[in-house]
Amino acid sequence: MARALVPLAEGFEEIEGVSIIDILRRGGVEVHSAYLPGEFATDLVTGANGITVQADVPLATVVVDEYDIIALPGGWGGTNRLAEDPTAQRLLKEFAAAGKWVAAMCAAPYALHVAGVLSKRYTCYPSVEEQIRPEDRVDEKVVVDGKVITSQGPGTAICFALEIVRQLVGQESYETVRNGTLATYC
Repeated sequence: MARALVPLAEGFEEIEGVSIIDILRRGGVEVHSAYLPGEFATDLVTGANGITVQADVPLATVVVDEYDIIALPGGWGGTNRLAEDPTAQRLLKEFAAAGKWVAAMCAAPYALHVAGVLSKRYTCYPSVEEQIRPEDRVDEKVVVDGKVITSQGPGTAICFALEIVRQLVGQESYETVRNGTLATYC
């Protein structure tokens, strides 16, 4: 069974975090959400809009070999924490170095950029590219470039997660979840 890691940092975009976890689980992917060490070191993580989610594991205990992908939800607060957190940055580099999938949406491609693992072609929330590489941003809902998947924002969260299902589990599972959630726009 494919396994995914979804780091949740204080200030994450709740629609994105929950959609990623939900859609991946519907697609047959085992998902662990993780919380960051530091000032907010608790398994209860509050998102950008005041919704608190209970994470499964501390990020510091993650072993890269146990996962197929690391998928980051956006939200500037959470993204900045992921971009500044040494553990998160180390894990992003280790996933990429091991040839595993790395994914981020909304503002979170910035955290991939800081880690040096963002692909040449990418997408993100409009205006975030100014902190990355504006000339390489592609205006598409979801972009797959090598082993990196990026997406634009809360409205594209289901399409982003469905693309992860397609890459990890296959087209049949993608179609089943897409049809079951009425996400025909993906």
